[in-house]
Amino acid sequence: MRFWYSLSTAASLAIASLRAHKLRSFLTLLGVIIGVSSVVIVGAAIEGLGNYAEETTSKVFGSDGYQVGQLLQVGRLSRRERIERLKYNRRIRLEDYAYLRETTGKDILYSPYRLRSEDVRHEGRLLEATSIIGVAAAIAEIREVNLTDGRFFTEQEERNKVPVTIIGEDLRTEFFPEASPIGKTVKLAGFEFVIIGVQEKIGSAGGQSQDNVAFIPATVFNRIYGPERTMVLFARARPESGLKIDDALDVTRVALRNRFKARPGKPDNFDTITPDSIRQFIGQILGLIGAVVVPVTCISLVVGGIVIMNIMLVSVTERTREIGIRKSLGARQSDLKMQFLLEAIIMSALGGAIGLGIGAGVARIASIVSGVTLSVTLPYVFLALFVSSVVGVLSGWYPAQRAAKMDPIVALRAE
Repeated sequence: MRFWYSLSTAASLAIASLRAHKLRSFLTLLGVIIGVSSVVIVGAAIEGLGNYAEETTSKVFGSDGYQVGQLLQVGRLSRRERIERLKYNRRIRLEDYAYLRETTGKDILYSPYRLRSEDVRHEGRLLEATSIIGVAAAIAEIREVNLTDGRFFTEQEERNKVPVTIIGEDLRTEFFPEASPIGKTVKLAGFEFVIIGVQEKIGSAGGQSQDNVAFIPATVFNRIYGPERTMVLFARARPESGLKIDDALDVTRVALRNRFKARPGKPDNFDTITPDSIRQFIGQILGLIGAVVVPVTCISLVVGGIVIMNIMLVSVTERTREIGIRKSLGARQSDLKMQFLLEAIIMSALGGAIGLGIGAGVARIASIVSGVTLSVTLPYVFLALFVSSVVGVLSGWYPAQRAAKMDPIVALRAE
């Protein structure tokens, strides 16, 4: 009973002290507020970027797709390793694509993926640096291309080299903001193409818009630009095959190793990449960023703790006579410790709560502005509040000890 009475008394005295010096208390809280909000914002950014990368990877690859090429994992290789891999790995050509379709096509869908950057024109208007992508009709199923209007081209249109195109949202917005573009034409690389579909909005990846694109049949692409020294293939197991992504990838690898005469025990002389490997790589990068940035933002909490300790020492000095009076009236050392410790903890907790609110608000505004959902997650919230609480206890402990051990006679003499 006495403990709860002492606790309530100490809390009321601590709150009264904070109210008596509102501006000083607020300035003291700034360090904790900034620290907590920084941790929350950084955590939300890391989580949001991870989710965004997951969504973008699924849209680019498809949920169960994978890629085959001469060299795909450039970001993970040093310059020397890259040069060595380019010497060792075989180029993927149209005849290799035809070979894979012939030997494994009953179980796996394949599509070449060739890309050029061209300006697109329509009735005197121009959209620069559009990605013209030459693919097979199967890419719609491999990558799970979703359309908001129209359809994808068929295998027959691909074989007959029909000049049709599926445009991205940027082209639709630029050239056809109010009407459906289906049946209209755009000029790509000097050739007229009929629009038969519009891809749903994807967003940006790596700072580059994924909506400034135009898909055309690979056969038409080859006729315009000619054969290429190497290409990338997209692939995915046919739904009726019952193969998982790893099984389908193994089938493709075995077929290509046989075609390229890779020796047993030697690594593949071509490259493959899956959505999981991309997600793993992105996760490692974000984990590294978090490991570096989060501790740095926590430093501001430590600075805030130092400020709180300094102000608490000033407060103890200012209230020396009050401490002497309380001791002379029977206050115990534990009562004084509790009073000043609670004052520091309340300041720190209040700063943590305000910082949490500001961090969540900034994350929300950034989500609206950037279009990337920044998620405030519980681990980062707990981390911020835990650190701010520890800061409050540690920064208030020494001043509380000093107040508790003060000689009441000396304290009463203080002016």
